[in-house]
Amino acid sequence: MPPGPTPDRLWTIRTDGSRRKLHPADVRGRFIRARRWVFALLMLIALALPIVHIGGHPAMQLDIAARRFYLFGAVFNATDAWIGVFVLGAVAAMLLFVTAWKGRVWCGWACPQTVFLEGAYRRIERLIDGPGEKRLRDDLAPLSARKAMRRIVKHTLFVAVSFVIAHSTVAYFMSFPVLFADIQEGPAAHGDAFVWAMVMTAILYFNFAWFREQLCIVICPYGRMQSVLVDGGSTVVGYDVTRGEPRGKVGSTTGDCVDCNRCVAVCPTGIDIRAGLQMECIACSQCIDACDEIMDKLQRPRGLVRYDSQRNFVGGEHRSRARLWVYGLLFAIAVGGGIFATSHRANVEARLLRTRGAPWIVENGWVRNQYELHVTNKRALTTTYRITPLAPPGARIIQSVATVELAPLASARITIIVSVPQDSRQFDLGVAVDGPGLHETATARFLTPSMR
Repeated sequence: MPPGPTPDRLWTIRTDGSRRKLHPADVRGRFIRARRWVFALLMLIALALPIVHIGGHPAMQLDIAARRFYLFGAVFNATDAWIGVFVLGAVAAMLLFVTAWKGRVWCGWACPQTVFLEGAYRRIERLIDGPGEKRLRDDLAPLSARKAMRRIVKHTLFVAVSFVIAHSTVAYFMSFPVLFADIQEGPAAHGDAFVWAMVMTAILYFNFAWFREQLCIVICPYGRMQSVLVDGGSTVVGYDVTRGEPRGKVGSTTGDCVDCNRCVAVCPTGIDIRAGLQMECIACSQCIDACDEIMDKLQRPRGLVRYDSQRNFVGGEHRSRARLWVYGLLFAIAVGGGIFATSHRANVEARLLRTRGAPWIVENGWVRNQYELHVTNKRALTTTYRITPLAPPGARIIQSVATVELAPLASARITIIVSVPQDSRQFDLGVAVDGPGLHETATARFLTPSMR
């Protein structure tokens, strides 16, 4: 039996530095049942967002080619990128707040790596190869025809699931009907989309079939950040040392921990939670369910391993948690700013620009300026706009169109020529753009030879 994990050495790392494959034991309990429901819901949402349409557009899609972003019926273009500052700020502040409040609950319950690994790939593995203990023995057994067949079936399903997730991810950047049509037409007709889908499939297969917990332990920086984000009042998964120590066999006059190592066997990152809070712990709660099951069998109280604050585990004094309030305030400011910016975003964008060439033309006692009006419909619906120049009385106006119908985020360029008597002074020319319940005015300076 290999040595157990310590804070300085994971169970998955052999003494020579090579990796020992990890097969967490199966566990039953209230937390694993809740997590499975959460995983199913999150996977359903992730796969459905680019497929389900709201207001004629995908619920979520980033159309890079057209520089459009669809989000739950709202439509944004490149000029709305500044709103993303509030979104990124809200996400960052939420991550700080949740970590300071509940530790790494994101990692164990909502991170895509955990959701798809535990909710899909390991479920397939258990279905084909059996529970974790059987898979460990099977790894040490010589290769047989039955073992080879099981691996072929398992990895084929892994590739199929990776294929589906990859295409669902690509659908976030191109509409699903277009993606489906591209698939039917074949790779030769749409090489770029095919290459992206295949590369993502390969990356997903490599990650979920082999790399697995190493992504959390080696690559993801979040675990390293928790040491500065959590404090004594943060809720973490921990072991009650005062109740569990000293460890001993059943029937001995020692602590409640019987050193069965069940908490180690079920850990998806190969740590021993009894060694204290560790960077590799993703707060998945599997060790809680495992320990509670043992405590039930021994007729001892649950909670030897539980969600609690580090301060409660050691019986420390309660202190004010100013950082939690600061993170919460930052989150509220970012969310409030995003809501304000989105609600006050203009539904039509109008810019009046002077055309290239001479600033004015004098002809037969009249001064002429020529403009181009750029109109963009930022509504999620096709809208007809009325174009009305606001020139002084007596001005002569020529415009290419009086109304324009625009699809969502579509643009139009309208030529407007304005002439006034030669002795007129300079003024600000306005052009009104009106739609159903919408009004926007674009202005530009009308130039004349007179500097008055």
